[in-house]
Amino acid sequence: MKCFSGVYSGRRVLVTGHTGFKGSWLTLWLSELGANIAGIALNPGSQPNHWDLLDLSIEDHRIDLRSLEEVLEAVNEFRPEIVFHLAAQSLVRRSYKDPVDTWSTNIMGTVNLLEACRLTPSVQAIVVITTDKCYENKEWDWGYREIDSLGGHDPYSASKAASEFVAASYRAAFFTSSIPNQEPLLATARAGNVIGGGDWAEDRLIPDVVRAIYSNKPALIRSPSSTRPWQHVLESLTGYLLLGQGLFEKKERYGGSWNFGSNWDDNRNVLEVVSEFYKYFPNSQYQVARSNDARSHEAELLYLDSTKAKRQLGWKTVWDFHKTLNMTANWYKVFGSCVSTVRTSGKIRDLTSAQITEYVENSHQMKCPWTH
Repeated sequence: MKCFSGVYSGRRVLVTGHTGFKGSWLTLWLSELGANIAGIALNPGSQPNHWDLLDLSIEDHRIDLRSLEEVLEAVNEFRPEIVFHLAAQSLVRRSYKDPVDTWSTNIMGTVNLLEACRLTPSVQAIVVITTDKCYENKEWDWGYREIDSLGGHDPYSASKAASEFVAASYRAAFFTSSIPNQEPLLATARAGNVIGGGDWAEDRLIPDVVRAIYSNKPALIRSPSSTRPWQHVLESLTGYLLLGQGLFEKKERYGGSWNFGSNWDDNRNVLEVVSEFYKYFPNSQYQVARSNDARSHEAELLYLDSTKAKRQLGWKTVWDFHKTLNMTANWYKVFGSCVSTVRTSGKIRDLTSAQITEYVENSHQMKCPWTH
């Protein structure tokens, strides 16, 4: 697969959180781009999980990022050239149940990784993935830009805003040099609500709906009117890979923060997403859940303005709302049909790879510059 000017072919690339939903998709794509990959993560958080089903062969470190000594050892041994930091406690509702774990993982995990990168001369490019929820949400009707204030009501959002400050501090204090090309370049990426096949996390809309479908039960839908920038996982990964390429090529303007959100027309509320998804599972039902915890606040409105990425990176949304739900639903339908068969992992890897290939082909048809 020839994309991103071939920059990942033969490169040593470290992915933290490779056992997670986005991390597993990214690791497969990097593998197909010819990268030499190492991963740092905890064990997958669910059964089934996308990582185990892919059955990829990489240098696999099961390390808690809060252990600086173990992180330093793994990074120093692998000597990565490009680093993608996805590992995090990424669930809003879990952050209310365990705020200490959320804060320590998302802040000190980022600190420890960046410290290891600072002490490893091979590192040239670092992409820290945060979230669209890192913005101070004022429930306004327009998209947040990279220059808008950071903050967060819940521990997850606030901790990811704090990790943005960690990254900015390391960039200013340690990754700036008067000698050109002597220090790594660092960017942070803020994506929208990412969906796609292979996600089984708790308290996420599509996984909750899929579990209900497989169990022949009505799905319980929280906050049906909440609006989010829904996008397929490959849209955000394209942005991350573009940043990694530019940083590795020493394009200093790629440093800083970047939004990767869906097109304005694809910002939909929860009920619209469920209704569209159920078109592929016509006999399924849902009901609106009543929350008994008034403290577990979640924002009603959230949009991202991705103008900067579109103008400066050449990034654009390829799959619209309907195509995104189509590809996601088809992934779970295929999984459901082969889950009890022999060699499920090979079939799931082929399925996921085929969706990456289709996405790249569609991107090429739309003349996306990164497809060359």
